[in-house]
Amino acid sequence: MSLLNMNFELPTAEAFVELRLLAGMSARNIQGVQKGLAHSNYMVTVRDGELLVGMGRIIGDGATTFQIVDVVVHPNYQGKGIGKKIMTALMKWLEAHATPQSYVSLIADGDAKFLYEKFGFKLTTPKSIGMHQLMKTT
Repeated sequence: MSLLNMNFELPTAEAFVELRLLAGMSARNIQGVQKGLAHSNYMVTVRDGELLVGMGRIIGDGATTFQIVDVVVHPNYQGKGIGKKIMTALMKWLEAHATPQSYVSLIADGDAKFLYEKFGFKLTTPKSIGMHQLMKTT
């Protein structure tokens, strides 16, 4: 990762959506992404030159509840420790800003659970089960 640049700036909405799609994640509405990114508690991006190759962010109320979301690495850059570096930066921010007993959650897709376990995350089942709903426009 020595040639890659990690920073803490928001990507463009277009780059955000493109990276998610390249990595097999769901599409997002550009206008929604523009608004949502501006309300992030914290964001980490990794670039190869101008190309966005990795990212992750934290959302939440800023004190008691946080969620790690949008952790993604470009398929051509996976397996090089970029995801671990992103998670390390996210966790350092949480350690500095979360209050005692803050609840930090995330949704792990596929084998990503093995990465998150290295940072102390545990399955919530059977005590609780994650649920979701995709909103439709009228």
